[in-house]
Amino acid sequence: MKTIGVIGGMSWQSTRTYYDLLNEMVAERLGGLHSAEILMRSVDFAGLEAAMQRGDWAAIESRLGDEAAALEQGGAGCLLLCSNTMHKLYDSIAMRLGIPFFHIADTLGHALAANGLQRVGLLGTRFTMVEDFFATRLRDRFDIEVVVPGDRQIESIDTVIFEELCRGIVKDSSRDSYLEIMNDLASHGAEGIILGCTEIEMLVKPEHHVLPLYDTTLLHARHAVEWALSGD
Repeated sequence: MKTIGVIGGMSWQSTRTYYDLLNEMVAERLGGLHSAEILMRSVDFAGLEAAMQRGDWAAIESRLGDEAAALEQGGAGCLLLCSNTMHKLYDSIAMRLGIPFFHIADTLGHALAANGLQRVGLLGTRFTMVEDFFATRLRDRFDIEVVVPGDRQIESIDTVIFEELCRGIVKDSSRDSYLEIMNDLASHGAEGIILGCTEIEMLVKPEHHVLPLYDTTLLHARHAVEWALSGD
């Protein structure tokens, strides 16, 4: 089994989900007392979130790049960056690495393409929904069109993520708000919904909506486990 490197803490709520998924999947595949070989660095999110809000992406890039390089030096055989938003910095971090670095949108794109979806709705942080790093990768690599909510809906989604989910708070009222937005995306032709923030799976489950939901956290973790247990 190969070692999975993980940069977490953004937020620790979803990083906990990653840890559980990686171990559960390995145990299911191998049985017995097997668990995943994981090398993790969980960062303090407060400083990074403040840098995001002031637009200081260079500081975030430096920090996460250093963490990625340290994990590789420490023996990680691949890297997961446990945040959709931070994949804005994927290319610059990847340049510092000599190990596979799995882009969260690529694992999603393969799943969407396998199911024949061509137009999907996106929920995530404001950065993920408004900026083009996520949607452009899906369009250019998988020919999948992304539909995003309206401006007021984007602000509502973002507020729930940072003020509630990142703090471990799950409210029925917020779920109802998300479901209304998902219904609106469906009315604009979305064939499925991307849960494009690693915390959203805490709030919205597959049984909550008629459209198929694509949980990027689950897909990302599954890809890493498949790699770790492969003979490559």
